[in-house]
Amino acid sequence: MIGRIPILDIHPAVECGQWPAKAAAGETFEISAVVFREGHDAVAAGVVLTDPQGAKGPLLPMREGAPGTDRWAVEVTLPTEGDWSFRVEAWGDPLATWLHDAEIKIPRGIDADLMCEEGARLFERAARAVRAQGCEGCGHRAALLAVAERLRDDDYDPRARLAVAELPDTAAALAAHPLRDLVTRGPRMRVRVDRRRALFGSWYELFPRSEGAVLEDGVPPRSGDFTTAAERLPAVAGMGFDIVYLPPIHPIGSTFRKGRNNTLNPDPHDVGSPWAIGAEEGGHDAIHPDLGTMDDFDAFVKRAKGLGLEVALDLALQCSPDHPWVKEHPEWFTVRADGTIAYAENPPKKYQDIYPLNFDKDPEGVYAEVLRVVRQWMAHGVRVFRVDNPHTKPVAFWERLLAEVKSTDPDVIFLSEAFTRPAMLRGLAKIGFHQSYTYFTWKNSRADLEQYLGELSHETSHYLRPNLFVNTPDILHEYLQNGGIPAFKIRAVLAALTSPSWGVYAGYELGENVPVRPGSEEYLHSEKFELRPRDWAGAEREGRSLAPFITRLNLFRRAHPAVQELRNLRFHNVDHPDMVCFSKRLPGAYDPSTRRNGLGDVVLVVVNLDPHNTHEGMVWLDMPGLGLDWDAEFVVDDDLSGETYHWRQANYVRLDPHINPAHVLTLRALPQSRA
Repeated sequence: MIGRIPILDIHPAVECGQWPAKAAAGETFEISAVVFREGHDAVAAGVVLTDPQGAKGPLLPMREGAPGTDRWAVEVTLPTEGDWSFRVEAWGDPLATWLHDAEIKIPRGIDADLMCEEGARLFERAARAVRAQGCEGCGHRAALLAVAERLRDDDYDPRARLAVAELPDTAAALAAHPLRDLVTRGPRMRVRVDRRRALFGSWYELFPRSEGAVLEDGVPPRSGDFTTAAERLPAVAGMGFDIVYLPPIHPIGSTFRKGRNNTLNPDPHDVGSPWAIGAEEGGHDAIHPDLGTMDDFDAFVKRAKGLGLEVALDLALQCSPDHPWVKEHPEWFTVRADGTIAYAENPPKKYQDIYPLNFDKDPEGVYAEVLRVVRQWMAHGVRVFRVDNPHTKPVAFWERLLAEVKSTDPDVIFLSEAFTRPAMLRGLAKIGFHQSYTYFTWKNSRADLEQYLGELSHETSHYLRPNLFVNTPDILHEYLQNGGIPAFKIRAVLAALTSPSWGVYAGYELGENVPVRPGSEEYLHSEKFELRPRDWAGAEREGRSLAPFITRLNLFRRAHPAVQELRNLRFHNVDHPDMVCFSKRLPGAYDPSTRRNGLGDVVLVVVNLDPHNTHEGMVWLDMPGLGLDWDAEFVVDDDLSGETYHWRQANYVRLDPHINPAHVLTLRALPQSRA
């Protein structure tokens, strides 16, 4: 049933409040609603927040946006983690109604004395409300009573009496203690506030078995292990990454094992795919013997933590034919008409080395076992899970699992790897996944980038947090195959500076770009099926590594709080179709000792999307979006080139992708800029 003052279309809300909206501690976001009433009387609206302990905050006044939309909004920042809620309140504003009418009637001499008396009575009501709120000493009650007295003072012309009601001090008193009629409260809406890492972080994916692996002709290959992989961690941390993500570390089956380049005819020493989980040595709760022991894993996690890195582990709910679950729980799998267990397929792709679980034959048994496995790795220091193909499992299963883990360990983060239909990708985010892989890989044109990144940063930002991986072991886009090193730089700039979370898969910094065959997105000599040791030191020594470039991006991200936000992405116009310009602003975020004159942290980026050719064009800036007046001039510092420029609303830009494919600019406002 609708309230006396209608409150509609409340945002943020996920499926009308079925699931909580998402925010991170310290993240600023907008709460809005459509509020209106019958006739011409004025309305007003505000928001009351309730913290995780149940304490209610003060009424936060909302402001009406574009005239005629009836949408009211206020920006809020929730400082602590936990389950928050909010309610929109709306009311009739009799003083605003009176002032509107008085400003029309009194100058025209229409019912002037009557209007002044009606106003005096309203101000007296407002003063009584101040006393009822226990705010006698704040001075507002006396100010409101003084206005009432002046409105009744016949020694003054009615227009002079009205002027007192229009003074800023009067408005301030009413803002602090609004006179509210017909107060209506909207439904309670939930917001789940997670730790900052759920919003902001840089991910680095590596295969432990490749780090320190030895390949020599005529000798069986020797796998790396957690000890040799730990030697790579200082370099990963040195590039500014926050999370090191490991593909499955469990025993690998031998039945139908895939060989190099995904062949069905493996050599005796082929190591197999880590996603074919399970062998005689154990399943999802075990470690591949080539990688070491649980003590070795614990030491790896400890070493990572000491370097400021969190360890993310792959949660892949599937089995090799040799997994202990196949023998112990045959009811957990699908049996085909010929009596064989169905292996995974994504026609025309076949994964003969992987059996998918059937979540409907013994749902309670499967759930209990998966929860046990997850809690085991949590006990060994894993607080981040990258979930493999969650879209091939029931959404209800994930909703239950994530909720149960959250109930005891709200700091644990789950990343959804669901390259699937939008409805499923979004649905998984709505029910609780903290982050999501996206379609960013396939968005390379300016139009696609503006549309899709705009969607991620605004339309779905209240429930879907994107993690923009530039590549994965499965995905080498043709843009990277054909664009050379400039393409790798361009995609890194876009991912790192448009999204607060981004990631790379090892080898990106070396520009690895050879597909297994033309038209394929699979890597040649894919690390999924073979050991892939890399000469990191040699690449650095010879200047072939993008590690310094990636480091610069990650350090820039850490230094600029505006880049650590999702919902503040704004695009600006460029008159060349192969160039894109965007900005991020966080007002008041910087130390006043910087020369930003109240602008806060403002980052402005221009990118040449063509990795082959130099392009030039005019950039036309939305100046109010940067916190500036339309005619302001300002200074920008380019983090990539070290150059400084004087800019204004229209600016000429020329970018050579082989030198620097982008301007990564920080604004320093000149005195005439607007705070």
